[in-house]
Amino acid sequence: SALCAGLAGCAGGPQVSRIDDVARSDEGPYENILVVCLAASFDMRRYLETELVSQLSGAGVEAVASTSLMDSRMPAVAATFVDMVEKIGADSVLLTQPVHLESRGSAVTVNPDATYIFRPTYYYNVFTVELEEYVEPPEIRFEHDVTLLVELISVRTREPVWAIRTRSDIVWQAEMERDYSAYVEEAEAVTRELLRDGVIDP
Repeated sequence: SALCAGLAGCAGGPQVSRIDDVARSDEGPYENILVVCLAASFDMRRYLETELVSQLSGAGVEAVASTSLMDSRMPAVAATFVDMVEKIGADSVLLTQPVHLESRGSAVTVNPDATYIFRPTYYYNVFTVELEEYVEPPEIRFEHDVTLLVELISVRTREPVWAIRTRSDIVWQAEMERDYSAYVEEAEAVTRELLRDGVIDP
């Protein structure tokens, strides 16, 4: 899945496009949201859900991550999330799922470090040269083009009332630790659009 690629190293944050062909509802703004991210990796789901809850809570909205109410052995199926909605009394579900992933991998040559030592000899204008060169192994770089579909679903109607797509260009080097900031940027973009469209109210 797209999230399994690791939302990491995304420069400038995701690009957002609105989806207008959803049934708008007059019942908002929504105040109690269950946050659900679908992906094969439980950890990736948990990371993004945690950041979405953090941003929504900062905007004054009650939000609960589905991964905080389950473990990796529980099936990520509709019945599981319906039980969560009833448990927390949610009025909506914020559902995020990958719809496109294009990945490219390449080996990047690392510039070698070289040390030169010049020493004079007994002969005029003649020197000895010692060269010590260290060449690092090539780095493996992955580039991911990731598009996520983000929908807010009304619990009452069970229909999407708001939707966007976010597209991120992600660069990740295998030798480096993954950058958690991309999860933050994704959550910030989603929350910003929810506020801008009046779907949630701080």
